[in-house]
Amino acid sequence: MIELFAAHVPELMFGSLILFLLTGFPVAFSLAACGLMFGFLGMELGLLPPSLFQALPLRVFGIIQNDTLLAIPFFTLMGLILERSGMAEDLLDTVGQVFGPIRGGLALAVIFVGALLAATTGVVAASVISMGLISLPIMLRYGYSPAVASGAITASGTLAQIIPPSLVLIVMADQLGRSVGDLYKGAFIPAFVLVGLYALFIVGLAIFKPKMVPALPPEARTYRQPDGSSGIRSLVVFGLLVTVVSVVFGLNYGDILSALKGEEVTPALDETIVIALTGGTLLALVGALINKALGLGLLSRITERVTFVLIPPLALIFLVLGTIFLGIATPTEGGAMGAVGGMIMAWARGKLDMGLLKHALESTARLSCFVLFILIGSTIFSFTFTAVDGQIWVEHLFDKLPGGEIGFLVFVNTVIFILGFFIDFFEIAFILVPLLAPVADKMGIDLVWFGVLLAMNLQTSFLTPPFGFALFYLRSVAPAKDYLDRITNKRIAGVKTMDIYRGAIPFVIIQIAMVAALIAFPGLVTFGLDKKIEVDLDTIEINVQSGSEGGGGWGQQSDTWGGGGAAPADDGGAASEPAPADGQAPADSGTQSSEGFGTNQRGW
Repeated sequence: MIELFAAHVPELMFGSLILFLLTGFPVAFSLAACGLMFGFLGMELGLLPPSLFQALPLRVFGIIQNDTLLAIPFFTLMGLILERSGMAEDLLDTVGQVFGPIRGGLALAVIFVGALLAATTGVVAASVISMGLISLPIMLRYGYSPAVASGAITASGTLAQIIPPSLVLIVMADQLGRSVGDLYKGAFIPAFVLVGLYALFIVGLAIFKPKMVPALPPEARTYRQPDGSSGIRSLVVFGLLVTVVSVVFGLNYGDILSALKGEEVTPALDETIVIALTGGTLLALVGALINKALGLGLLSRITERVTFVLIPPLALIFLVLGTIFLGIATPTEGGAMGAVGGMIMAWARGKLDMGLLKHALESTARLSCFVLFILIGSTIFSFTFTAVDGQIWVEHLFDKLPGGEIGFLVFVNTVIFILGFFIDFFEIAFILVPLLAPVADKMGIDLVWFGVLLAMNLQTSFLTPPFGFALFYLRSVAPAKDYLDRITNKRIAGVKTMDIYRGAIPFVIIQIAMVAALIAFPGLVTFGLDKKIEVDLDTIEINVQSGSEGGGGWGQQSDTWGGGGAAPADDGGAASEPAPADGQAPADSGTQSSEGFGTNQRGW
């Protein structure tokens, strides 16, 4: 019986964990309970050493002292403060006025604002609820299909899972043993390709199903010029001017640096992009401020509005992500700067008070404790799981899969997609990723690519009916019954749960297609990463130059580590002259050594 138990401990541990989770027991305590129970049982049966858990307190303290995880409360605090400061309302109102005159413009505005909120708040619930409260009534008022409106809001809200500074990427980096900055860089291109696919879907609806996504009527366009014109032409010209200046500045950035430093400098591509974008936003802000202060009238009302509303969050994005990409700040330091920047923005809007700060701090502490306890529980579980050779069992589960690396990735992503119907992304990251990462690494899969791929897959868990969290968030704020619109005094039909589900399905398909694209084209992730330097330890040589032409001590010619080219011993077996006083290593004055420093035959 004991032999049978010993042969199947990993399977029993994993099965017991699934059973605990299905009963509804808290995940953190389920993980810890399984780890401790099987650990003590193994020690009682003599299968595990009695000292198994001696190092566990050090592991727990190591989690608490992990600087990488400190970025989670900072980014959460930044997002909650910005969400309460009214930034989302201003962005949706302004961008909606810009895109509103075209078919599908409100849906496009929701997607672009969702991407911007994802890069500043990084919280799915905050983004979905904010846009559901603000934009959903407007879209329903002007004739949008409830399914399209719901799908655009829920899908754009989930972009916070993949666009940096995503909390999912921070957790993935910690579990995979890679830097947060690398995962941020790797996720940058796929995230904005996904935004483009969302926008392309809305454009397709505007062309083939125009009645589902009507344009904003003229009476709803508020930022007009005194002569009745929209002022969009001024916005386009100003945007093109800023773009041209930014591009020219970026192309000549290396020459400018070389002139300032007096030597040839070749900046990295990501540094050039960040600096060019920062220069463009500052130029737009300064130009708008000068125009308003001097009353020049060169910019239209909508142009000034867009500039003053978009520049602060863009500046915050460059402050946080720019410093991380350039290596100036760690993700933790970037998160701290973002939290301070969010407070400054809220204070500038007159929204920062003790009530807002207290609510944001309480929510941040709650989420941070939730993550920390799950991580401690998963550490206890993996501690015992590793002791019973669970990682070998996991490897054997995948080594018979057809298709090699591609087969492994397809199978893993299918499993995670299914689990996303029922389990939160934090739980998947802390339970499955530590088991899958060693297998992926052993198969030669780039772990940054693997992490971004899983994060993109986990994003679908927020949208998949019937248990997607984003769908629940929107259901909580969407009107379920018919209501009387306060602007048009017309009766508007409520949003049914099936409308929310139907609206999410096309965006789930887009995300699955994006996961497949990442598997087929890993360069989308690895394009901007630093190349890994391979070191062959067998070819390393250490050349030691003699400081004098004298006898003993250090060698007088190039020597190879452990390779037999050491300093020769003198004929008598001892040093032939006293130790020099000029800092050279002294020769051995005693018996010749065959292993240590001094006069030897085998090197160091």
